Amino acid sequence: MSDRLAEYGRSRPEFIALVAALMALNALAIDVMLPALPYMGEALNIVNENDRQLVLSVYMFGFGATQLFCGPVSDAVGRRKPLFFGLAIYLIAAFSALIAPNFGTLLALRFVQGLGAASTRVIAQSVVRDTFSGRAMAQIMSLVFMVFMIIPVIAPAVGQVLLLVGPWWTIFLFMGTLASAIAVWSVLRLPETLDVANRRPLRLAVIADGFRQVLTNRVALFYALAGVATFGSLFGFINASQQVFVEVFGLGPLFPAAFATMAGFMAVASYINSRVVQRYGQHRISHLSMFAYLTIATTLWLISLTGTPNFWVFLALVCGLQFFFGWMSSNMNSLALEPLGHVAGTASAVFGFLQTVGGAILGWLIGRSFDGTVTPIAFGFMCMGAIVVCSVLIAERGQLFRPHEPQQA
Repeated sequence: MSDRLAEYGRSRPEFIALVAALMALNALAIDVMLPALPYMGEALNIVNENDRQLVLSVYMFGFGATQLFCGPVSDAVGRRKPLFFGLAIYLIAAFSALIAPNFGTLLALRFVQGLGAASTRVIAQSVVRDTFSGRAMAQIMSLVFMVFMIIPVIAPAVGQVLLLVGPWWTIFLFMGTLASAIAVWSVLRLPETLDVANRRPLRLAVIADGFRQVLTNRVALFYALAGVATFGSLFGFINASQQVFVEVFGLGPLFPAAFATMAGFMAVASYINSRVVQRYGQHRISHLSMFAYLTIATTLWLISLTGTPNFWVFLALVCGLQFFFGWMSSNMNSLALEPLGHVAGTASAVFGFLQTVGGAILGWLIGRSFDGTVTPIAFGFMCMGAIVVCSVLIAERGQLFRPHEPQQA
């Protein structure tokens, strides 16, 4: 199906870059905020330091909630219209946050911003599934994820620089301006990838049938649940990362450098995956990754029980976790979507909802457990890794490392 890009008059590099840019809006809305949390807390009189994490969590809740609606709509009317509507909401909320008078209003706007961002995630994955399938889709998703990961690498540093030249709300000005540029690019260059013949009527019975097909496919559902746990561990660490690196390890303004190093390993993993997935397949790579992830997480937890680990040991183990996260996320998302190409928008919406809301809840619980040590975070990594392994075992009926594509169930 890769020749469809020629039909659209788009090159593969531009297609990958644009899809990655749309997905990166969500990373931007989270990671660029991290250095600003203490300043925001001081300006808006947030007493409990852990409450600052709500700026991230409520965005994720909004981001997840709307995906269930966006998916069926995009399957009915095409990919472009829902995307542009969501981008408009994202922009309005981002610019409105510039004048938020209190913490409650800011949280409400962050929730609305997340509602608008939902379309970017659903549409980005749907257009890839519309255009590619099988190992080619996994390769494209890896390249998209690699470009997407540029944002977490540089966003905290960008946020730190913005705080040097302006107050905390300068970050929302930057966020809205960059999102505006991506929106214009999308309007001009994103093709409509859903053929009219493949559109599904926007009727309750049709929508319910789409959800039924998604939720009754064992392989797809349990790979999606593995993604819930995977993203839960990631969100948990992101929520507490500023506290871990600054309060536990005393990095201060060097926090963005440590965060960029960690995120960089995810980008490297995605690039390597794009080079090897055609040869070895999604199954072998994702299954190897989940066992490696669980082993590293367990090691980190055991070390943390003896006291605060050496910073370099901690950073090395966390970078290892993020490397294998990069391998798991790209391949498991592809495996979840593979049997559901005929309802790609609905499937992407359901899986996005599960992974975002479920991951945000798990991440919030992990982040809120921060007690001045890395032990709760490490324990959260280990528990999430165990859930991933159990979910994949159910999806594959215990038959791991298979070289062939998953069967529908």
